[in-house]
Amino acid sequence: MKPVTSIIRAILILLAVSPLNALATSNEHVDNANFSYNNRSFLLNGAPYQIIGGQMDPQRIPRAYWRQRLQMARAMGLNTIFSYIFWNRLEPQPGKWDFSDQNDVAAYFRLAQEEGLHVVLRPGPYVCGEHDWGGFPAWLSQVPGMEVRSNNAPFLNASKTYIQRLAKEVQALQVNNGGPILMAQLENEYGSFGSDKTYLKALATILSDNFDVFLYTNDGGGESYLAGGQLQGVLAEIDGDPKTGFAARDKYVTDSSSLGPLLDGEYYVTWLDSWASNYSHETDSGDTAASQQALKDLDWILSNNNSFSLYMFHGGTNWGFDNGAIWGSSYLEAVTTSYDYGAPLDESGRPTNIYYQIRDVIAKYLPDGTIPDVPIAPNLTQVAEISLKPTVSLFDTLDFFHKTSADYPLSMEALGQSYGFVLYEHIAKTSVQGKVTLGGGIRDRVIVYVNSIRIGVMDSTYAAPSSEQVSLQKDDCLQLLVENLGRVDYAQQLKDQIKGVVGNVTMGNESTVLTGWSIYSMELDNIPPSATTQPSSQKSIHVGSGGPPVFYHGSYAISPDVSQSPLSRDTFLSLPNGVKGVAWVNGRNLGRYWTIGPQQSLYVPGCFLNNGTDLNEIIVLELEPRGNTTFFAKGLSTRHWFNNFDPDAP
Repeated sequence: MKPVTSIIRAILILLAVSPLNALATSNEHVDNANFSYNNRSFLLNGAPYQIIGGQMDPQRIPRAYWRQRLQMARAMGLNTIFSYIFWNRLEPQPGKWDFSDQNDVAAYFRLAQEEGLHVVLRPGPYVCGEHDWGGFPAWLSQVPGMEVRSNNAPFLNASKTYIQRLAKEVQALQVNNGGPILMAQLENEYGSFGSDKTYLKALATILSDNFDVFLYTNDGGGESYLAGGQLQGVLAEIDGDPKTGFAARDKYVTDSSSLGPLLDGEYYVTWLDSWASNYSHETDSGDTAASQQALKDLDWILSNNNSFSLYMFHGGTNWGFDNGAIWGSSYLEAVTTSYDYGAPLDESGRPTNIYYQIRDVIAKYLPDGTIPDVPIAPNLTQVAEISLKPTVSLFDTLDFFHKTSADYPLSMEALGQSYGFVLYEHIAKTSVQGKVTLGGGIRDRVIVYVNSIRIGVMDSTYAAPSSEQVSLQKDDCLQLLVENLGRVDYAQQLKDQIKGVVGNVTMGNESTVLTGWSIYSMELDNIPPSATTQPSSQKSIHVGSGGPPVFYHGSYAISPDVSQSPLSRDTFLSLPNGVKGVAWVNGRNLGRYWTIGPQQSLYVPGCFLNNGTDLNEIIVLELEPRGNTTFFAKGLSTRHWFNNFDPDAP
C-alpha cells in the first residue's frame, strides 16, 4: 500500500493545489523524505544542494561503458545525472517489455549512485531528445482514436501502463528509499507544443501515483513556453540561455506554487547535427568566443547559487534507426547517427578541451579535493584497410522478409513494422507513364526502380523533393524502396508520424491509381543469412551503378599489440567510397552512414569487438552502389567531420 503522504499528494494534484504548499506557508516546502526545496534552494537532507548536472542517457551508451562514462561525469565535477528514458525501446510491441542490456535503466542508476552521483528522472512519456518520435513507440499510431500529448484516453491509458511498468523497475531507487533519484520531470517542454492543463494534470497524477519524489516542468525561457508548460503545484524550470530564462521564469510564472530554486534544465554547450551536404558539425572546439561564453554562463549560474544541467554532457549514439528528425520550414531534417552533440565528453567517451575548461569553472565552487582525478582513456585504435566483398543484392533476399499482398499500399506501421525499410512492388497491367505521386506525400526517402534499375530518388530532406518520371510497359515491375529516416521528435508535425507509403500511388493523371502490390517488410533486426556468407562460397555478384542495394562482407582481427581494455579497441568505422547505407559489426547495428555528412564515420565501441585472433565481422548494406566492386572500410583513431556533394540532389 502507498504511504498516506503519497495518497494525499495525488489527491491534491487532482485538485490543482500544490501538495507541499498545502502543508506549509511562505513557499517553504516540507521535506519530501530526503530531497525538497524552498524559495531559494534545493535541499538534500535539509541542507542546500546545488545541482551541478549533465544529461547522459543510458540507452545511447554501451552498457559495458556505463561506469566509465559516469566516472568521467563525476571527474568533471558533476553531482547529478539527468536521463531521458526512451519508451519505444522498453516496449517495442504492446505489452512486450525489454529491460535488458542498455534498457536496464535501474542498473544504470545504481551505478550512478555507486559513483557518487544523484539522478534526475526524465521519463516522458514524450522526451524529444532527437530520438525517433520523441521516444513514442511506433505502434501508438495504430491505436484507434490515438492523439499523442493530449487529454486523450487512449494516449493516457498507454502512458499509464508505461509509467507503471517503469516505476516497478526504479521505485526502490528514489531518494526517500535510499536511492539516487531526486525528482522527476513532468512531460518535456510542453509549452513549445500546447497549453492543455487538463492533460498536464492527468499526466502529473499518473506520475505521482507511481513516484514519491516531487515533479518539475522544463520549458523554454519565454512567456508562451512557460505559460503553456507550467502546472499549478509543480516546480517550473527553464532551459536555454540562463539569464533570459531565469528572468522569464520569475516574471511570467506568477503562481507561487510553481516557484522555487532556479534550474537551467538544459544548458546547451553546443547543438545537434543533421544530415545535409551544407551542414557543419556543431562544436565549440576551435571557437574561442563560443567556448568563453559557455564558461561565463556556467560561472554566472554557480556564483548565484543556482543550478544547471548540461545538454549534453555526453551524447552517445543513435544506434541502429533510433535517430529522430526535426521538421524544418518545409522539409525534414534527419538527425545523424552520431549524437556527439559537441559535448564535453565526445561520442567515444573521451574528454574534449571544453571538458577541462568546465571542470576548472566547477572546481572554483567546490571544496578542495572534492573532484576526483580524470580517468585516463586510452587512444582509439587505427585499423588498416578492410576489403569488403559483395555478397548478395537486397532484391535477391526477398524470401527472407515478410511479404504482404494488398490492392493498395500499406504503411510501415500497418504492417506491424517500426523501423528500417519497406519495398513496394507493382507489376504493370498495361503500359503507363508519367510522374510517380504518393497520395500521402513523400514522408522520407524513396528510391524508385523499374525492373531493379534505379530511376531516381524522392527525398523529404530536400526543400523541393523531385517527382520521378517513369515509363512502364506491361509486366514491368515498379519498385519503391522507402527508408524511414527517423520520425519527427519536435514540432507540431510529430502528431502524424506514420511511415512508408501513406495513401495511393498514382502515375501521370492522378486518376491512374496503381493497384496490386507486393510489400516486403525490411526492419533488419536480423540480417539475411546470404548477406553474411563468405563471398568465396557463392556465385560472383555483379555490382553495377544504378542497380539495387547490395550487401558487402568483410572481417578483421584486433592487432595483438592492442591492450585487453575494451576502450583501447574503440575505433571509428569509415567507408570512404560508400554513398548511403547501414553498417553492422558482429551483428550490432551501428547505424546509418551518408556521404553528404557532416558525419563521415561510425563509432565502433571496443566492447562490441572480439580480441585476439577472433575475427570481427563487418556487414554493410550499400543502398546506392556505384559499381563499387572494391568497396572497403577502415578504422580511424581520429574522427574527421566534413561534407561531400550530394550525388542525388535535385
